[in-house]
Amino acid sequence: MLPTLRTVRHCFLVGISALLFAIACPPAVSQECYSGKEIDPATATAVGAAAQRYLSYSAQGDVAALKANAVPAVAANFGTIEQAVISYKSQFAQGQPSETRIFVLDASNSKTTWQRADFYCGIYNSPTRVGVSIPNLPPGRYALTISKVPGKEPITLTLILEDTGQNTWKLGGYYARQNSLGGGHDGEWFASKAREYKQKGQSFTAWFYYLTAWDLLAPVDFISTPALDRLSDELQAARPANLPTAETPLQLSGGGRVFKVTELSAVPVNGALYFRAQYETADAGSPPTASLDNAAVMKALLDKYPEIHDAFGGLIARATDSAGHQYVTLTPMKDVK
Repeated sequence: MLPTLRTVRHCFLVGISALLFAIACPPAVSQECYSGKEIDPATATAVGAAAQRYLSYSAQGDVAALKANAVPAVAANFGTIEQAVISYKSQFAQGQPSETRIFVLDASNSKTTWQRADFYCGIYNSPTRVGVSIPNLPPGRYALTISKVPGKEPITLTLILEDTGQNTWKLGGYYARQNSLGGGHDGEWFASKAREYKQKGQSFTAWFYYLTAWDLLAPVDFISTPALDRLSDELQAARPANLPTAETPLQLSGGGRVFKVTELSAVPVNGALYFRAQYETADAGSPPTASLDNAAVMKALLDKYPEIHDAFGGLIARATDSAGHQYVTLTPMKDVK
């Protein structure tokens, strides 16, 4: 089980496998995918009913009912789904979905677990084609459902369902993603702003705005469409060369000290997009010391990247140490000193 790690962390992944980006070119062998009128009526009805039922449970906050209808591997590790249901209950309850797309993924003829099962729906290279790539998929028949719930805070719920026999579709994966931030700004808005920042030479801001656009537009990271492929190409072309990692941290000077920043990201905070830095410190378990360090890191971030001042609602500094302690400070941009 591997949670999807992206800029806006609204994707909750629990289920049959770790799911990654779909690739653009078809492999030598692929499984069968059916959509629309290709799905036999009985299956379409059963899958649609299951998707609606699980969405209703989510809107009611009925975690127990969802768990009772999950395949054993998911039921045994239900904490992430429970967190998603609690976090987004009010958004699920905004009304009926404006649309629910259904894809039946048939790997029932497989003899062994596929290292990577690729499903292609529609005519390859057509404007409406959809690709799905799932590693470590056991033989079986699955469905992917994508339900868009409109409202003041639109959200998409994507489910993986597994046919456990006689058209009984159990929950095998659960993914919730918001579709807008900051007073209704959707993925297209963030993509447009990313292009503007890129043209201005503000590469860091452009990169994180592109990532945010992807998270708002893509229901999950393991699906491929022509529009998402184009956005992915733009995103990769905009990637800064010096993004920090644990192996190559950013050396950030502030308050007379040097901090090792291991991760930079953008995360939503009360509808606004904040810029976050995670860094290593000697003692994150001491609030007075960690608080001063966090303030120094935030000031140093603005000094190094002044472009982020007007692009983000605030800053987050997350201090970590070798003992596993963390200390987090959130500060609106106007209050960073």
